[in-house]
Amino acid sequence: MSSHALGTGLKAFLAGLALAACSLPAAAQPAITLHGASQFNDDHAFTKSLVRFEELVKRYYGKPINFVLHKNSALGLEKDYFAYMNQGKAVDFAIVSPAHMSTFSRAAPFIDAPFLFRDLDHWNKVLDADVLKPIADEIAQKAEVMLIGYAGGGTRNIFANKPLKDLAEIKGLKVRVQGAPIWSRTFAAVGMAPTVIAYNEVYNAIQNGVIAAGENEAAGVEQMKFFEVAPNLAMTQHAITIRPLCFSSKTFAKLPADLQAAIVKAGKEAGAYGRQIESSEDTAKLEALEKGGKLKRIAFADRAKMQALVDPVMAAYAKEIGADTIHAKILAIK
Repeated sequence: MSSHALGTGLKAFLAGLALAACSLPAAAQPAITLHGASQFNDDHAFTKSLVRFEELVKRYYGKPINFVLHKNSALGLEKDYFAYMNQGKAVDFAIVSPAHMSTFSRAAPFIDAPFLFRDLDHWNKVLDADVLKPIADEIAQKAEVMLIGYAGGGTRNIFANKPLKDLAEIKGLKVRVQGAPIWSRTFAAVGMAPTVIAYNEVYNAIQNGVIAAGENEAAGVEQMKFFEVAPNLAMTQHAITIRPLCFSSKTFAKLPADLQAAIVKAGKEAGAYGRQIESSEDTAKLEALEKGGKLKRIAFADRAKMQALVDPVMAAYAKEIGADTIHAKILAIK
């Protein structure tokens, strides 16, 4: 074979390779994989919300994509998920309590503070009005974690190892609260003795007499079996949860624009879905637990007095952390 023929053949071969390479990318590139995390099992509203998020992203993106959801605290607790998302490793999306964002934003826990919302209707109106955007912006800037939707909707009450029906009976109560300062301050303001303990240690702490109570929404009480050690549920209705659906900004920045758009759209819708299921499941779960003889709901007579004691503490705290404008807007929504 002449060198000219060899050269021509080689050129044709290389051109064929280039053509094949051009037609391959979509099929040859491995599909993107996103990792989510939940402290809970398939039955919990947070896990259901994350599954819905996955379904919606797949629908809106319309291209091959893989999701891995690590359930039952396989990757630790919510505070760990937030740290991972901040670092852009291990966890790309998760639902996280605002209390775990306080390192990066002093105002973050305020969106979930006790005695902030009058009722579910007020809570929904605040979320629909996008009043919380300045806090989401601060978290995105300082923690590099995006708040793409808002789940939650559980009404929090106090579970205790003894019946509690008024302010006199909760005086000095050793109760576990979340780590954000506003929780300790408000609970102390109504005469309790708040203490910060890791969520997964609450059961043993009550069992061993370190504390006498904790506070949670129905889904948490059921999932963690708190009723086994604290079967008395004082209906203080002191908080309605907001649980942001978070996404790592570092991961987000690496994704194609059409997937980014799908994630933003899906996040908002999955959050709304989470609010709807958790708020509707809340009463049903408590009724089932009570009917099963696992806990007893106790009417709390002094909710209004509690609120009056907490209001000045809330106002002072809002001013201290620069959230007084947001606080005023929340209170103004009727």
